[in-house]
Amino acid sequence: MKNKKFPLIKAIIGWILLIFITVLAFSMRWMLKTWSELTLEEVLYQLSTLQGTGNGMVTQYIIGSVVPVVIIFAVVFLLKYVLLKNNDKKKYIVPAVTTFGVASFLFYLVLSIHSLDVISYVKGQLFPGTFIAEQYANPKSVNIEFPEKKRNLIYIFMESGEVTFADKANGGAFEENVIPELTTLAQENEDFSGSDPALNGGLSLYGTTWTMAGIFAQTSGLPLRTGLGKNKMSTMESFAPDMTALGDILENNGYKQVYMIGSPAVFGGRDLYFTEHGNFELQDYYYMKDNGKIPDDYYVFWGYEDLKLFDFAKEELTTLSQGDEPFNLTLLTVDTHFEDGYVCDKCGNEFSDQYSNVYACASKQITEFVKWVQQQDFYENTTIVISGDHPTMDQNYCLNVDKSYQRKVYTAYINAAAEPETNEARTYSTFDAFPTTIAALGCTIEGNRLGLGTNLFSSEETLLEKYGKAGFNSHLKERSEFLTELMGTTPTDYEEFEVLQNATVDVKKQTETLLDVEISNLLEVGEGIESFTLFVRPAGSSDETAYPMNYDGFSTYKTTIDTSMLPDNYGHLRAVVKTYTGEEITLIDLD
Repeated sequence: MKNKKFPLIKAIIGWILLIFITVLAFSMRWMLKTWSELTLEEVLYQLSTLQGTGNGMVTQYIIGSVVPVVIIFAVVFLLKYVLLKNNDKKKYIVPAVTTFGVASFLFYLVLSIHSLDVISYVKGQLFPGTFIAEQYANPKSVNIEFPEKKRNLIYIFMESGEVTFADKANGGAFEENVIPELTTLAQENEDFSGSDPALNGGLSLYGTTWTMAGIFAQTSGLPLRTGLGKNKMSTMESFAPDMTALGDILENNGYKQVYMIGSPAVFGGRDLYFTEHGNFELQDYYYMKDNGKIPDDYYVFWGYEDLKLFDFAKEELTTLSQGDEPFNLTLLTVDTHFEDGYVCDKCGNEFSDQYSNVYACASKQITEFVKWVQQQDFYENTTIVISGDHPTMDQNYCLNVDKSYQRKVYTAYINAAAEPETNEARTYSTFDAFPTTIAALGCTIEGNRLGLGTNLFSSEETLLEKYGKAGFNSHLKERSEFLTELMGTTPTDYEEFEVLQNATVDVKKQTETLLDVEISNLLEVGEGIESFTLFVRPAGSSDETAYPMNYDGFSTYKTTIDTSMLPDNYGHLRAVVKTYTGEEITLIDLD
């Protein structure tokens, strides 16, 4: 009997390992097809925020990775155990499938190591560098002089906005121009292309290729390296407390600052960053709900769409312009977030794919907003900056872009109080936006450098011009003790968050036997939550049934209880949150 069982167990283990290896191979294939210009840190970020990307991303992964493997092995089992059951050819099936699975795994493993530049990453972690410390121009030590009459600033971070989406004749990579209005806007204003009419923009380098990192780079001149998972930024007690950013400089010069977005400000630690560096008033999705700007149950895409964002921004600008202080209104759009973006009521259908139509709509909306600002009395003393936060992560959308084409984020400085000292096209990164924005407000900057950035209105050489993309990136990948100390990241003790106890439970009867349980009001800790589990136990019993709760990628955890599977006297609910620090805290305990 033992002799019969052992081969069976061995066969089962062998099949499981083979299926697992094949799934890994298809997973790596899907990863490389889905995201472009990946770095290892970016992969870790995407994996750690997979919940936050919504069910669509999970569905795409299943379709692209799991379904093909299921089909392959369904065919294999059908051949081996049904169609060729009594045929000698079946003995070739296992070796063939094993060769295919292992070969696929090894191929995509090597390809992933190369594409993600894993060797450089590991090398950078093992051997700390001093590049950032040596090149960093500390704003605290740099003399910055503002004009007597301080200019207002409107800074628009365009989600996933790229120069790439213009047509080739205008410096883009597409056959048709998806962003014609933005193209004209940049050409009529300043994108540091010199006398060349082709669009120019900033390169998004290592540590700047996701939203919070992109914002951080453009406003501090530094890569975002915290030592924490990127979706755990809201778990920090403080966000780079020793660093001076754009918001700090403007706050110290009397600016009223507002950060307005259509999604929750907490995501990625944005609320912490903007409140600590500039004392911004945060006007996010929940702010608009609390102030009656949108219905309490309103929610599309990531919160509310850009169509509403620009309307709210007009109202806010009207109010800000009536004050005595100079102001900085910073906006972050969302409709162009991958994958495929959000189709709003103003979107047309001139292109064959949804994402192009969404970008075309964004081009119109942003330009219309700028034209509205230009018609206001306060515009004369206002500078507008429009910049993509990072290149789109949608690999498929840029599948036909020539590999030699250098993708850059969209950049435009409008009504700047400075003129370029050179008529040559500049090669620059998003780090350079930090001092350039301050210079655009009519300020003089001693040495024309802040952070790792260079004032592009000056003739000072940028670090990208000096070291090149490969050289600059290699230094950015090095572990920097200086940057670690400057960031000062310390995970928060979750038990200090009193707001955890404000979580609310809503139990609704779906059918006679199904109960929907929803737990919300957890936004303040956001991504600090690793998992949520609902436990149901009969009254007077110590036995509990666990129901993992599904996160909607936004602010709510949900699950459904089948009461027909429980004793009649059930009724005790206990919800437990597990944090990324490993703590388990009981938030809800209801009879």
